[in-house]
Amino acid sequence: MQHAHHASFESLWVSAPLILVALVYARGWLRVRKLDLHTIETWRAGSFVLGLLFIWLAVASPIAALDHELLTIHMVQHLLLMTLAPPSIWFGAPMKPLLRGLPQGFGNVMRHCFRSPPIQRLGRAIAHPAVCWLAAAATLVGWHVPSLFALGMRSGLWHTIEQASFLASGLLFWWPVIKPGEGKSDGSEWPILLYLFVATLPCDILSGFLVFCNRVVYPVFLSSPQSNGLSALEDQQCAGALMWTCVTLVYLIAAAIFAARLLSPHRSEEQSILQFESERSAVRTDPLRMEAV
Repeated sequence: MQHAHHASFESLWVSAPLILVALVYARGWLRVRKLDLHTIETWRAGSFVLGLLFIWLAVASPIAALDHELLTIHMVQHLLLMTLAPPSIWFGAPMKPLLRGLPQGFGNVMRHCFRSPPIQRLGRAIAHPAVCWLAAAATLVGWHVPSLFALGMRSGLWHTIEQASFLASGLLFWWPVIKPGEGKSDGSEWPILLYLFVATLPCDILSGFLVFCNRVVYPVFLSSPQSNGLSALEDQQCAGALMWTCVTLVYLIAAAIFAARLLSPHRSEEQSILQFESERSAVRTDPLRMEAV
C-alpha cells in the first residue's frame, strides 16, 4: 500500500507551515507582552506550541508513517488531532498573538475582516455549541464508516482531507468549552458540563463496537504486516480501548476543571462585581431608574 503523505517531501510540507505559525505566534506574543505583561501568560505560549507539536506528531512524525499498518496508530492520530491538539491551541489564546505577529498591513486587514458584522454573525453561528457538537460527532462517526475509512486509506488526498477535518472539528468542539480570548463570563456556562457528557456518547458507542465486535471492521488491515505480534482483530480492540479510555479521561478532566472554576469563590466575587457594574451602567443610562434609586 502506497502512502505518499508519509514521504519526506510530505513531512516537510506539513512541518514548514507549523514552524511558520509558531514563529508568527512567538513574534506576536512578544509584542503583546511588551504592552501588558499580564495579557497573555507565559504558560499559554507553551500550550500553543504543544498543540502544534501534537499536530506534527499526528501528521508528519515517523509514528504517523505506521497508520496504514495499525489501526491503533491511526486512532492515535485521531486523538491527537481532535482531542489533544485543539484544547492546547485554544489555551494559548492564539487570536491576538497571531494577528500581532503578522506583517502590519496584512494584520490590519485581517483584524478589519474579523470585526466586520457579517463575519462576526457567521462566527457566532458556527461557534454555537449545537453546531460544534454536531460537527465533531459527524466527523468522528463519518470517517469511521468502513467505506469512507477505506477511501482515506487508499487516497493520499482524502487522507489529508480526513486529517484536516478532524483538526477543524476538534477546534470547533473545544471552542465553547475554552472560549479563548473572551472576557469574564455571565455565569451561564453550566450547560457545558452536559455538552461534555453528551460528547462522550458517540465515542463510547464507536469504541465499544470496535472492542466487542468479533470481526475485523476494516479489512484493509488484514493485509498489513503484523510485525508487532498483534492480529488485526487484537489491533482493532486495542484501538477501541485506547479511544474509549483517552476520550473519557480527557472529557472527565475538562469537566472537573470547568466545574471547579465555576464553583470557585473568586469566580463568584467576579460575577458579583460584573452584576454591580452592569446595574450601575443601567442606572447611568436610565434617568427614570436613577430617580427610583
